[in-house]
Amino acid sequence: MSLRKNLIQHLSLIADLMEFKGENRFKVNAFRNGANIIRRLNSDIESLIRDKSIGDLKGIGKGLQTVIYEFYQSGNSVELQKLLEDIPPGIIDLMNVKGLGASKIRTLYSELNIKNIADLENACSNNQVAELKGFGLKTQEKILKEIERIKNNKGFVLLSEAIYIAGEIEEDLKKIKHIKQISITGELRRKREIISKIEFLLQITNYEKFLEDLSNLFEYNVLEENSLSYTLSLLVNYEPKVIIYLVENSKLFPKKLFASTGSEGFIKQLTKAKNIPDGENEESIFANLDLTFVIPEMRETEWFDAPGNLRTNSDLVFNDFKGLLHFHTTWSDGINTLAEMFDAATELGFKFAAVCDHSKTAFYANGLKEKDVLKQKEEINELSKNSKIKLYQGIESDILRNGDLDYNDDFLHNFDFIVASVHSQFNLSEEEMTKRIIKAIENPYTNVIGHPTGRLLLRRDPYAVNMKKVIDACSRNKVAIEINANPHRLDLDWRLIYYAREQGCKFAINPDAHSTAGINDIKYGIMIARKGGIQKSEVINTFDLNKFERFIEKK
Repeated sequence: MSLRKNLIQHLSLIADLMEFKGENRFKVNAFRNGANIIRRLNSDIESLIRDKSIGDLKGIGKGLQTVIYEFYQSGNSVELQKLLEDIPPGIIDLMNVKGLGASKIRTLYSELNIKNIADLENACSNNQVAELKGFGLKTQEKILKEIERIKNNKGFVLLSEAIYIAGEIEEDLKKIKHIKQISITGELRRKREIISKIEFLLQITNYEKFLEDLSNLFEYNVLEENSLSYTLSLLVNYEPKVIIYLVENSKLFPKKLFASTGSEGFIKQLTKAKNIPDGENEESIFANLDLTFVIPEMRETEWFDAPGNLRTNSDLVFNDFKGLLHFHTTWSDGINTLAEMFDAATELGFKFAAVCDHSKTAFYANGLKEKDVLKQKEEINELSKNSKIKLYQGIESDILRNGDLDYNDDFLHNFDFIVASVHSQFNLSEEEMTKRIIKAIENPYTNVIGHPTGRLLLRRDPYAVNMKKVIDACSRNKVAIEINANPHRLDLDWRLIYYAREQGCKFAINPDAHSTAGINDIKYGIMIARKGGIQKSEVINTFDLNKFERFIEKK
């Protein structure tokens, strides 16, 4: 995680804990505002801290500066440590319960002595929370639902986080000289959107010596030992479990890699409950099963449910991408300027780029009013004069409750490219939400339906919507479906990709970037697209300029 995000979290936590303890509201607001100032900051936060010029920012007083400098030096602060001294540890966990702010947690603590999530669940089950002033039965039901979600997600991390953790562990493992081969395997090799365990396969030369060297790096438990292979669990300070499979015989490596990569259902159906054949590599194992090679990402049970013509390995790679679509700038809630985002797109080799800042009803994200859109258009026209790539003005237009986009049709013609997205009123019935989204898809100006299920992985479930009907509508209206590459979204869900491909839909794989660094999130979208076998011909970002312009022509 970046310094900016870590610092925002640190200041926000201090504000929450201060509010929980009932401290002066002006002091609480100072820390909360400080977090917001850094969130909106266009400059490089690290350079401001190094230059000791963070205090030049309006709203960053001496108290905040002290905390910021301490955090930069040590990753912590005296202010936070003091707050934590007399606060039960479980209170911080309660702050992760959606719908509970610091003031409500304070009420729960003072009235019912609730110190952790287990206490909260028990109080809700006994109907005690509903009776508190400011809560009620509906709030209690929502809290119970949120607790269930937290319990179900315990032990999981996002794909992006798992990749980072695995990279750190792998760097340490490579220090052991008794390793001949090493590979990521399991869920992470298949690029699942959330990961419950990180698995490695190692070929080693000497088991006892390997363990001796491993003990200098990690604590571990031996889970299984036999004459051919071993399984260890590393005891690390990470949320997902870390499992290591060991083999000494090089001939066992491809067989173990094959067996540990595919999902259990995939391996069972592929081998029809027979033993896995030997092979020099995975390709030869597939050949010995009279099957063509299946890329690791696609080795899920769902592969068998897809039509045979859609099971072909995905050929999509980053180098295929010509268009950078759906990113945000300082015109709305982005960190970098329009010029900086377009320059980054050029440096990364894109041939065209469409900015899609937030639209006018997204007040929380400084959405663009009509006059702002016209001013932004002037800047884009000016930048286009010296640009090496084609620049487009797009918008991420909010879908209103009735299915309209939040600009009038007589204004929408000002945009070259429109992503229509739901950002509010998630609690509609399935029928209402489905009609709402389909109406937006049928708007002749809509080019892409953005993050179509609204999910935030490990934080918010998808809203109720009939996605097959939505996909059918996209197919009829020649509207592309976004695979939002932000690792918190990865939406469209990969399980729906085969159906969308069967209906002839096109896809847009977009980073939804709010900074130049965020553009790199495209790689996660590609991973998810490959799980569904998407071919580069099905992705509008891979179109050449002429084909892309034909696609976005107003219908």
